Amino acid sequence: MNPRISMITLGVKDIVQSVRFYRDGLGFPQRDSPPEVAFFTLNGSWLGLYNKDDLAKDASVSPKGEGFNNFTLSHNVESEKEVEKVYAQALDAGATSVKSPQKTSWGGFHGYFKDLDGHLWEVAYNPFFWVGPETKDV
Repeated sequence: MNPRISMITLGVKDIVQSVRFYRDGLGFPQRDSPPEVAFFTLNGSWLGLYNKDDLAKDASVSPKGEGFNNFTLSHNVESEKEVEKVYAQALDAGATSVKSPQKTSWGGFHGYFKDLDGHLWEVAYNPFFWVGPETKDV
């Protein structure tokens, strides 16, 4: 097996609003897709957006549930300044602040926000490990 995460699909309440958030607000490049789903090209993977009730139905689970879903999506960047820039960009696009960018106990710098549907995102700078487009094993 060659382990990888090929695509992350987020269940959203309003596909049009969520597309605006990710495409226009955060600048994610959108791929051609049918109107009921949206795909964005990421470095080494894709992000998908799909109606949360339909996504739950497809997985045969209940669409109900609130709070922390036991995971975060992380966007690692090259500097503390870039953490602050991406974080501000997310808030300008309609994200909710969870934890303002700050130094970490492990020597990095990060902040957390929730997107329009409450998905928890971390924006982080890790001076010990950079995961970017030039990373060979991603």
